[in-house]
Amino acid sequence: MSLAIIDAREWQNKFDLESGQKRDDNDPIVSMVSHVLDHNPYPGDVDESANQWVSKTALELIEHYNPNLVCLSYAHQFFANRYFDRPEETRDRMFSTAMAEAQGFIETSGYTPVIVGTGGMVPLEGDIDLSGLDGLAISSTWSARYCGIHSPSPADMYLLNSLEAIETISTQDEWIELFKSVQPDLDILQDKRLMPDVLVVSKQGYAFKTMGATLRKPVNISGNNFKIPVYTPLGNIDDLRDIKGLIRSNLDHHKIALILMEGVGKSYFPENSSFCSNGTGWFCNEPGDAFYLTLSTGKHQPFAYPAGYRYFDQDVENIKFPFSGYLTSIPKNTLALDYPGKSIAVGNRSIFTHMVFGVDIGIECFARNLFNQGCMAVIHNKDQYDKGDIS
Repeated sequence: MSLAIIDAREWQNKFDLESGQKRDDNDPIVSMVSHVLDHNPYPGDVDESANQWVSKTALELIEHYNPNLVCLSYAHQFFANRYFDRPEETRDRMFSTAMAEAQGFIETSGYTPVIVGTGGMVPLEGDIDLSGLDGLAISSTWSARYCGIHSPSPADMYLLNSLEAIETISTQDEWIELFKSVQPDLDILQDKRLMPDVLVVSKQGYAFKTMGATLRKPVNISGNNFKIPVYTPLGNIDDLRDIKGLIRSNLDHHKIALILMEGVGKSYFPENSSFCSNGTGWFCNEPGDAFYLTLSTGKHQPFAYPAGYRYFDQDVENIKFPFSGYLTSIPKNTLALDYPGKSIAVGNRSIFTHMVFGVDIGIECFARNLFNQGCMAVIHNKDQYDKGDIS
């Protein structure tokens, strides 16, 4: 069973990840991870040292555990620019500094990099307020491009079709068919009855405003990044789904670091980087669960947690993994889940870091809605190491 360790600076507690119940565990690897947490308090999502925390924590974990595969996510520059208006030169410095931090990690660690950007950000041009529809509109607090509509009335559909800021309107069946046409073995992991009847897609620069969007108003949002930057000396990557296979085929003779740069476009990448596809048809992944899971599993994952999902109608008595947000099970077929070597993940993007890569050990900030509550480590697998190697 997976063990979670939450460090709130003044105390640490251990929990069973699935049930959320307190749990005692004095295994040497647990003590080692606890010490790494204690040495590396998280400075906060919008603190300028947040990305340095990722590198420092990962390097300390590498020193004690010596993994072959490292998965990192640097997200400070995304959070720090989404809700705060900064001068252009300040934004440029933040994105350049983020890439320099990732490159510094590679130089220090000696790992072979696969660096992936989620694509650039654009200023918010306007809101699409759908809070007054007859049907129910649901948009994630972290999404700008997608909004799900449940039981829309004819008047709702007339209004949606009249809004210039809306790019596409797709029924649930059309949305599913779009992906089945390119991936016949498509996984739909959630209850289709709780998926929206209609998915509404905004034009670039617009964000939906609905009853479920509770965070502060964004200033900058993700662009419609159908192509995203990638850099690696290991070979060509044409599609986000190709990255898992490329990494797994090279792990026998390389130590590899998969590095995600949230909100970062190609202009900040090394000169010999390239573009790869990030979706299909009118659908492109925003930074979030679908992006991370598509990268990690090698398959399109827009329905692992579909946009507009009516999550509040789930059977709450049976929901597990209380520290993992809306992810209620450990994803299958992820990058390191059946990898026989050692693996770790460190990131300042909560929840995804410990759930989507399938690594032995994951360390992440325990932050919710930009509020810093400490750090969390998850030990999924204690069987991939020789106890004599732990120090």
